[in-house]
Amino acid sequence: MDIKPIKTDADYRAALQEIENLMMAEADTADGEKLDVMVTLLEAYEAKHYKLDLPDPVEAIKFEMERKGLTVKDLEPMIGKSNRVYEILNYKRSLTLKMIWRLHQGLGIPA
Repeated sequence: MDIKPIKTDADYRAALQEIENLMMAEADTADGEKLDVMVTLLEAYEAKHYKLDLPDPVEAIKFEMERKGLTVKDLEPMIGKSNRVYEILNYKRSLTLKMIWRLHQGLGIPA
């Protein structure tokens, strides 16, 4: 098994290609073990170089509203009356834990 650390973008692209070639490898085979090691190396490189920030909660709500074609009226069961929904969407009021939980259940937004 010839595996090197991923240090550069060129190494990263080569590792992606190698992983793609190994995707159908059977578990408990030489190729399957190489795939496991390559994925672990790739995940470590990505965690270091491609950090993902959590989205702003209000922006996540707006995104889900747009994606699902929802209106302010649709959010009332999760947040409260329409004036409260507008206050949340315009950053005039903070989300409460109860609202967050209801939004998680109703829209699938991670709590």
